[in-house]
Amino acid sequence: MSFHEQLAAATASERDYLLSSPIITKCMSGEVTRASYLAFLGQAFHHVRHTTPLLMLLGGRLPERLAWLRRAVAEYIEEEIGHEEWILNDIAAAGGDAGAVRNSRPDLPAEVMVAYAYDLVNRGNPAGFFGMVFVLEGTSVAMALNAADRIQQALALPDAAFSYLRSHGTLDQEHTRHLADLLEKMTPDDQQEVIRCARVFFRLYAEIFRALPL
Repeated sequence: MSFHEQLAAATASERDYLLSSPIITKCMSGEVTRASYLAFLGQAFHHVRHTTPLLMLLGGRLPERLAWLRRAVAEYIEEEIGHEEWILNDIAAAGGDAGAVRNSRPDLPAEVMVAYAYDLVNRGNPAGFFGMVFVLEGTSVAMALNAADRIQQALALPDAAFSYLRSHGTLDQEHTRHLADLLEKMTPDDQQEVIRCARVFFRLYAEIFRALPL
């Protein structure tokens, strides 16, 4: 069994907690409102806008034993930069106020998840950051494309309102394969930290979904 498979097995209950969030189950059954979708995009903006700053910080905080990850981190930065603007474009295309979202503060669950990520990189073992990558990209692969189809069918929104979900659903399939290779090369101690942090991030990410309006 590869470490990526071990990681998936070790975090199965936390993943189930996320995927059983009421708004996700309703969305997958076609029960979704425009207000819920806009609320999801708003909170996505507030954590995605920190992806590039977090990756840049991570690159400078990697200890020597993880120096080999710097090239991968640089590639992630190049691919992820500017994605928060895609979300604002989706909000506008769905009839929301992108300017208001840009100038708003995140709800508490999103703020806490982002704060934990910064604290992990600054004060903890930076290897654990890849637990967050596993959670966000794995969740995206599992449901982003399907969710986009269900939401679009229910709300009759234009394709322009789904650039974030559809692009990430496709892009993260490639990232997941790359992540599996990176995780396999880590030391056992760093791999255990990835498992621990993935469990935490599944819970934190789930709380973002569980706080969204139905």
